[in-house]
Amino acid sequence: MGSPLWPCVFACALLSAAAAQTPARAPSTFASQIAALSETGGYFDTDNLISNESSYLQVIPELQRRGVHGGAYLGVGPDQNFTYIAEVRPTIAFIIDIRRDNLLLHLFFKALFQLSRTRQDYLSMLFGRRVPAIAAKWAREAAIEDLVKEIDARSVDGADVTAVRARVFASLKKMAVPISDEDVATITRFHTRFVEAGLSMRFQSTGRPPQTHYPTYRQLLLDTDPSGRHTNFLASEEAFQFVKSLEAQDRVIPVIGDLSGPSALAAIGRALGLRRELVSAFYVSNVEFYLFREGSFPRFVANLGRVPHQKNSVLIRSIFDYAMSRARPGDGSTSRLHSIDDLLNGYSAGRIQRYGDLIALPNAFRTPRAGSSDPAALSLPSR
Repeated sequence: MGSPLWPCVFACALLSAAAAQTPARAPSTFASQIAALSETGGYFDTDNLISNESSYLQVIPELQRRGVHGGAYLGVGPDQNFTYIAEVRPTIAFIIDIRRDNLLLHLFFKALFQLSRTRQDYLSMLFGRRVPAIAAKWAREAAIEDLVKEIDARSVDGADVTAVRARVFASLKKMAVPISDEDVATITRFHTRFVEAGLSMRFQSTGRPPQTHYPTYRQLLLDTDPSGRHTNFLASEEAFQFVKSLEAQDRVIPVIGDLSGPSALAAIGRALGLRRELVSAFYVSNVEFYLFREGSFPRFVANLGRVPHQKNSVLIRSIFDYAMSRARPGDGSTSRLHSIDDLLNGYSAGRIQRYGDLIALPNAFRTPRAGSSDPAALSLPSR
C-alpha cells in the first residue's frame, strides 16, 4: 500500500506554477465577499476538523416543530453546519469562526462538493479513497450504514490520495480566494488527518489526546435524532444535494471573525439587511462560554442585535457543563434551541449576567405562526 501523505512541497509547487501561468483577474464574488466580511483572525487550541458534540442531532425535531426554515443561516465550526443547513434549507449561509483554519477547512469541503456527484464520491475523496465505479442508482439510494461499510472496506493507496489532492487544489484555484504556501500546507495536513484516521477520526485539542466521549466521524454519520431518524446531511442523497447546490451557488460563505469582534458579525448583519434576509438559525456551539470567560460577551450581544432576525429565530447551543442533565447516557454534551430574542431581551433586562444564566434559559418559547407576514413578528437590527 502506498503512503497516504502528499508532500506539501509538491502541492505548493503545483499552485505556484499554475499562478505564474494565469493572468491576474479580479476576485470572484465569492472571494470578494470573504475578504469584505472577514476580520483579523485569532487562535484556538483545537483542530475542529469534526464535531465533538455527540448531541448535535438532538435539536432536529424541535427545529421542524418550530418551523425554523429558510432565511439565512449562521454557524461556527466544521461540517455539523451542513446538517443544520440541510434541515433549515436557508437561501444563504455564513460560517464565521475566529480561526483562519476554519476558512481553509470550508474551502476544502467546498472543493469536495464541487468534485462530487454523490455522497459516496464526497466520502471517498474526503478519506482519500478512489471514487469507485458503482452504479449511480446504488450511490443515490444507499443507506448511510451501507456507505459507511463501503468506505471502511477499502484501503488507502498513496496514488489515489495524490490524485484527489491534485483535483482539490485545482478546484481551490478556481475559487480565486488567495491561498498561500502555508495555507496549502494546512489543507494538506487536514486531509492527511482524515486519510490516516479514516472514519474513526475524532475531534482533537492541541497537545491532548481525543476524549473518549468525543464521537468518531463514523458515529456522527450513523447517529439518529430523538425521533429515530438518520439526519446527518450525508444520510440522504437529497440532503447532500441541497447543500451541494448551495455551495455551487457560492451561498455557503466562510468568514474569519470573532463573534464579539469589531466587524465581521456586524458586517454579515449589514449584508443580510441589503438582501432583506432574516436569520432563521444561528449555531453558536459553546462559544458563549468562552466569551463570558474573556469578558467579551457584551460585545457579542451588541453584534447580535445588529443581525436581522424574526420572532422564531433560534440559537443552537451546545452545553458541556457537566452539571447539566443529558438527553442520552454517554453524551458529553447537550444541544438546545433558545430564542435570539430571549437572549437580547434577557441581557437588556439584566437577567443574563453570567454563563449559568444563559444556559438556564427555557428550552421552549412562543413562536408566531409559521410563515407569518405580520410586521410585529420581525425584529430589525439595532443601529
